[in-house]
Formats: sequence, C-alpha cells, structure tokens
Amino acid sequence: MSGSRKLEFTVGLFVAIALLAFFVLAMRVSDMSGLAEGDSYTVQARFQNVGGLYVRAPVTMAGVRVGRVSAIELDPDTFEAVVSMALDRRYPLPTDTSASILTAGIVGEQYIGLEPGGMDEYLNEGSEIVLTQSALVLERLIGRFLTSLNE
Repeated sequence: MSGSRKLEFTVGLFVAIALLAFFVLAMRVSDMSGLAEGDSYTVQARFQNVGGLYVRAPVTMAGVRVGRVSAIELDPDTFEAVVSMALDRRYPLPTDTSASILTAGIVGEQYIGLEPGGMDEYLNEGSEIVLTQSALVLERLIGRFLTSLNE
C-alpha cells in the first residue's frame, strides 16, 4: 500500500509542477507580467480612429517595446478615442513625440509606434501626445480604390 501511496504522491507532484510550468509559460507568452505600476508613467493620445487597437497592445519605439496601452475611451465632447499608455520610466520621451497606430504585417495586430522629437523637455505623468496618426482602416482604403476605378 505504501508503494501505491508513494506513486500517487509522485504523480500529484508532477501534475502540480506541470500546471505551474503551464501557468508561467502562459504568463510569458501573453506578457501579463508587463510593466509594474511603480516603474511606469501614463500619457494619453487622441486618435480619430483606433481601428483594432486593444488594451494591453504594445507601444514601441524603434521596434523596442517601451510600454503598453492601458485604456481606450471615447471623449463624449470631441468623439475622439483617448488612448492611455503606460510607458517604462527608463525611456523618457520628448514632449514633441508623435504616436501612430500601426499594423504588424498585412493583417496583423495593431500597436502604437512612437517617434521621439527633439525637444529638451520630457513627457510626465498625465501628459498628452499631441502629434498623432490614426489607424489605417483597410476596408476604407479598398473602398476608395474601388470607387476610383469606377470614375
């Protein structure tokens, strides 16, 4: 009986370790570990159209992830999308930084790409990025192309 009990304990331990490994792998793949609240600052940007951008989408600069989208809301007065981004404090950005919504590949996920400016002042907690370019909506582009063919 003790041999059977030892086998059950070993199998249970193996299953627990496997579940823990799957959990760690899932966290790594989805990058849920992300940025901790203490080492980031939040800035906002306004866009006419965010396309398929979603919360937790990457924010990159020169191809390097420098933050994540933390919230997307609609301004009821201007009807613009207000995107909040949590940016890593290790990357101070000039106040004239521009933000564009880009697509990874032809039909890949959307993310925000930042282009730093040349100002000597830097974005702080609660700052707003003024220079923005909205998402390119593929359906709209195809529609314009097709209507130009009919003319």
